[in-house]
Amino acid sequence: MTRPELRGTFGAVSSTHWLASAAGMAALESGGNAFDAAVAAGFVLQVVEPHLNGPGGDVPILLFDAAGGDVRVICGQGPMPRAATPAAFRNLGLTRIPGSGLLPATVPGAFGAWLALLEQYGTLRLRQVLDHAIGYAADGYPLLPKAAGAIAVLAPLFRDEWTESGHTYLVNGVPPRPGSRMRNPALAETYRRVLKEAEAAGPGREQQIRAAHQAFYGGFVAEAIDGRLRRASVLDATGRRHSGLLTGDDMALWQAPTEETARCRYKGVEVHKPGPWSQGPVFLQQLALLEGFDLAAMGLDSADYLHTVTECAKLAYADREAWYGDPDFTDVPLAALLDPGYTRRRRQLVDGRAAAGTLRPGAPGDRRAWIPPVGRAEPPGGPYWQGQLYDGLPTVIPPVVARTEARGDTCCLTVADRHGNMVAATPSGGWLKSSPVIPGLGFPLGTRGQMAWLEEGHPNSLAPGKRPRTTLSPTLVLRDGRARLAFGTPGGDQQDQWTLGFFLAHLDFGLDLQRAAETLAFHSEHVPSSFTPRTHRPLAVKIESRCPDEVTADLTRRGHEIESVPDWSLGRVCAVGVEPGDGMVVAAASPRGEQAYAVAR
Repeated sequence: MTRPELRGTFGAVSSTHWLASAAGMAALESGGNAFDAAVAAGFVLQVVEPHLNGPGGDVPILLFDAAGGDVRVICGQGPMPRAATPAAFRNLGLTRIPGSGLLPATVPGAFGAWLALLEQYGTLRLRQVLDHAIGYAADGYPLLPKAAGAIAVLAPLFRDEWTESGHTYLVNGVPPRPGSRMRNPALAETYRRVLKEAEAAGPGREQQIRAAHQAFYGGFVAEAIDGRLRRASVLDATGRRHSGLLTGDDMALWQAPTEETARCRYKGVEVHKPGPWSQGPVFLQQLALLEGFDLAAMGLDSADYLHTVTECAKLAYADREAWYGDPDFTDVPLAALLDPGYTRRRRQLVDGRAAAGTLRPGAPGDRRAWIPPVGRAEPPGGPYWQGQLYDGLPTVIPPVVARTEARGDTCCLTVADRHGNMVAATPSGGWLKSSPVIPGLGFPLGTRGQMAWLEEGHPNSLAPGKRPRTTLSPTLVLRDGRARLAFGTPGGDQQDQWTLGFFLAHLDFGLDLQRAAETLAFHSEHVPSSFTPRTHRPLAVKIESRCPDEVTADLTRRGHEIESVPDWSLGRVCAVGVEPGDGMVVAAASPRGEQAYAVAR
């Protein structure tokens, strides 16, 4: 174990950046609760991890309110614009929604979701939770090596095409050094102006938060976005120039909804996830399948264990591809997908061999599954950065780096306080590679629209005002009606495989949170990626290289195509918990990436 599990009595914060964790703890120290701390940390992440998220992105927020005993999810996944129809894209000669540029932009959901959490459940004022983010944007923060690397690869694009991104991320036209002091004065001014307009609205806390929402979604921020997308035609992942579909009217109509969670019981606990507008229920389906196996008898990280977990993941993710979508627009058979009888039939498909070939979704309620064909598409020709732009994931890979590293990333934060409140959130979208920075605002838009299908008749087909199914998937766990564990990880489609390994190591094998966060990580690439260009490798399983040779040899004999990747390279699990006996708060953070940190007092 590289770090200890942290314990305390006052509060715990764990996030993918040490500065965000410190900001969250500062909010607790100033008298705030877990919800205030999460908002403060969330805004800091928008500044210090610009390659992975921003105010123009999205976030699902799971919360447990100790006063009411309720678990809720605030959906910060903005919908598609009203002008976004399959015909609109086909008229442009497109057969898929590009992974970058202006066309895939959705309504920015992250900013409004954090405001909704603060208004409904927080206690601090807007200024108190924004001050840290404003300070880092204005005065600077140490630039992460991966952010610096991404900027270096994309520097020609930023200099020649996305010039506002160049003004934001380049220093005198040159990529900044890793660890150098990075500033974003335009973003700092955006936060300050939102705050100024909020405080001018009146003295009330809630009044100011609502005014901040108006400034962003109906005021100067929306006006800047609307004006830019109406006038601009920018180079995107297609290799051509396109304008956008998002308008100020789309933004003015949106509020972050607070919804019921998806849930299931597993070995004495109640596990909560965002609904099927996310991939979250796939975690629940995996648990339902695995409950029929004696994992403890197999042994953690044995060949039997790795094979069984991988095969169950394939089945659950196949159902994701066939059945998940925005439940406001499509009838998602979630109850049937979690039904014990359905799960029992699906479990019988798991045998001693690796399932290959086509996806095997089930038929809940005797429905017939249909998944649009993925097809093969080649990126447009051109410089190296053009190929990186074509891939809709936030990851930017320098030419000299092998492609064995994990693809897909985002952010994560978790918070627990001494009152029993708990939060888990995975902010993402609006990263520096997604779209050009909006002039005067200091941030780009998110491109989650790339995840919707242009083919009609699927639960995740594109429609105006519809949420594209997101990969973002935090988790919150209750025991005896109280919140006991909150966790998440960056990782795109792999989030619900990497966090599953953490959860099983903790619950089924009794590892403490830190040891569970450091256990061997692996994932299947059987199911197509949610990101353009939707690549997949049906038999491929990536496993960190410390997996024993005899285990990988056994898995190979079963038909898996094992790809060994560097140790400490898959995922960055962040977790907090509350001990059921003495009420101690605990926290853990994966050492992977060398930037996630936990704090407890």
